[in-house]
Amino acid sequence: MHVLLETGRLTLRAFTGADAGAVRAVVDDAEVMRYINGGRPSEPDEVERDLMPRFLHRYRCSGGPGFWVAEERGSGRFLGWFVFRPESEDSCREVELGYRLGRAAWGRGLATEGSLALIHKGFSELGVERVTANTMTVNTRSRRVMEKAGLRFVRTFFEEWPEQIEGSELGDVEYALTREEWAGARTPSR
Repeated sequence: MHVLLETGRLTLRAFTGADAGAVRAVVDDAEVMRYINGGRPSEPDEVERDLMPRFLHRYRCSGGPGFWVAEERGSGRFLGWFVFRPESEDSCREVELGYRLGRAAWGRGLATEGSLALIHKGFSELGVERVTANTMTVNTRSRRVMEKAGLRFVRTFFEEWPEQIEGSELGDVEYALTREEWAGARTPSR
């Protein structure tokens, strides 16, 4: 099993086909999916048909996946996943950051902890130049994680989505952080 990184409380590792059942438990929780699809349950074959192929996909630029299982360090309990995937198959310079954690992981700072670790690894070891993240404007918890991880608000934008969900009329927001901004924030001022 390929472990990308460990933090004080998390292990982020590559997905395997055996993770499908744990993924289903997360995506079938209406509260977890509230800002993704309005909280509707997944279709019977959606996890195997749509999600697992994306989770197992390897990007040409890195040779690795862009989705990482988040496990509780020590117990190995499946908590959800993080996204740290290249925006392009051929370049790992810009990556998308995301997270979807089950409710048992909420309110514990784990999304921030994992995001900070991924950003650090991306900028210090993986050659990433820019990290972006998006969420619905009304998803204040996710926006707060982005801010705590050092990302800055870039814009509000509107897209056509297949389903209208509560709050979608207010659009989505983009946050971003460059390697230069990250390095400047880490350098003590004199």
